[in-house]
Amino acid sequence: MLWIGLTGGIASGKSTVAKMIQKSGLVVVDADEIAHEIVAKGTEGLSAVIKTFGEKMLQADGSLNRKALGAIIFSDPKKRQLLESITHPLIKAEVQKRKGQLQQQGVNLAFYDVPLLFEKKLEKEFDKIVVVTILPNLQQERMSQRDQLSSQQIAKRLESQLPLSEKEKLADFVLINNGSLPELEIQVKQLLIKLKGAITSSEKKP
Repeated sequence: MLWIGLTGGIASGKSTVAKMIQKSGLVVVDADEIAHEIVAKGTEGLSAVIKTFGEKMLQADGSLNRKALGAIIFSDPKKRQLLESITHPLIKAEVQKRKGQLQQQGVNLAFYDVPLLFEKKLEKEFDKIVVVTILPNLQQERMSQRDQLSSQQIAKRLESQLPLSEKEKLADFVLINNGSLPELEIQVKQLLIKLKGAITSSEKKP
């Protein structure tokens, strides 16, 4: 199975690309979705987070207060590392489980949508890596509109990730999201043609 890493930056359009890939009928395993599941109400992951960060991280219904936790981890790198030491092993185990299931089902091409691919040095886990990029001014504008963040909050969140310009250099494929959705969709279709072609070529080899 060709295992493709899909990454980008905050508000670069990575999730939009993931939806386009899924719309084409291909599988996308979502790291953020798994990250939510492993700290859902009643899980061991949530218990570990509350034990570490305190009861104030719980909402009235017993679920995780993501906004409160986000405010802490994005303002303190050590706290962020502490959270990751809890969640990343759980996420990794679930991803490996899902990857194995896909292989057993005979799937020959699948994507793993993961924001911190390069930051966590996961490059060797993939056959190819796709980066979704955007101009810095457009990225900050989208962050401001989408997440209602201040300039200071935007700066802190961007500091927590490798600059997109660096990610582009490390990618096998780069999708540029500075224009319209139809323009991005054309790039996605071209990417999938190339990847499917790579599978066909490998299958033909003796």
